[in-house]
Amino acid sequence: MALYRKKLLQEMEEWTPTMDMSGVSVSEADANKGSPMQGDMIAKNPNNNKDRWLVAKQFFDDNYEAI
Repeated sequence: MALYRKKLLQEMEEWTPTMDMSGVSVSEADANKGSPMQGDMIAKNPNNNKDRWLVAKQFFDDNYEAI
């Protein structure tokens, strides 16, 4: 498998219990671990506001930092 670096910044917002999750993709693995939960983030495709997905807290903490 090859390694790749993102060219763009990733827009995300922290998940909250009141957030409308319709249309947000959540992987089966994350759902099995209890997501969505506190600390998870919701990412958005900058070219399509309806394309949103959950980023689990641990993955976010390991791979992202605020700018």
